[in-house]
Amino acid sequence: MKWSEQAWQAALPAYNKILELDFIRELMDSTLPQEKFRFYIQQDALYLNGFGKALAGIAAKLEKPEHMGAFVGFAGDTMAVERDMHQSFFNILGKLEDLEPSPTCLLYTSYMLKQLAEASVEVALASVLPCFWVYKEVGDYILSNQSKGDNPYQDWIDTYGGGEYGNAVLKAIAICDEVAAASTEERRQAMTKAYLMCSKMEWMFWDSASRLEQWPV
Repeated sequence: MKWSEQAWQAALPAYNKILELDFIRELMDSTLPQEKFRFYIQQDALYLNGFGKALAGIAAKLEKPEHMGAFVGFAGDTMAVERDMHQSFFNILGKLEDLEPSPTCLLYTSYMLKQLAEASVEVALASVLPCFWVYKEVGDYILSNQSKGDNPYQDWIDTYGGGEYGNAVLKAIAICDEVAAASTEERRQAMTKAYLMCSKMEWMFWDSASRLEQWPV
């Protein structure tokens, strides 16, 4: 069994809990209150800033040129997605410099950057994979199950559902499997631990938007 298959199975409970969130159901049937989507899209823009830094840092640490090139491309694509979100949702996004990351957003980005700084590149790879993979699966799920008709959030759904984004996800999975296969069992276990942790934080991120999470006073 490939490392990615083992990792997905380990994190499957977290993924299933994501699909049970009211946020996902309401996003899918276009009933999500705009204030929750605004909170989500603002925090996602802040998250993507940290995620892009993690991808660029991983690219610098990878040994194979084809792997390095792929992650340089992923980092560029992340910046493009952030730019497109600014354009598509400018009226609700606001100025990022005026925003403060939520506790969950700060936790998630800090964890990924900590793996980049302190762990092996294999573990850093595993920590960014859930963002690729979970978003693809959630996007595909919404596309397959959403109600017909106008959806004010369709631009976001179309970004992550479908073939173009899926191709990038498959490439990221393949790179993780390749480095895992060449690694030690101990390091593969560390990869799975990081993948599982970040899968849980994917659930936490969606849930934080459902709750409009705030810092304690």
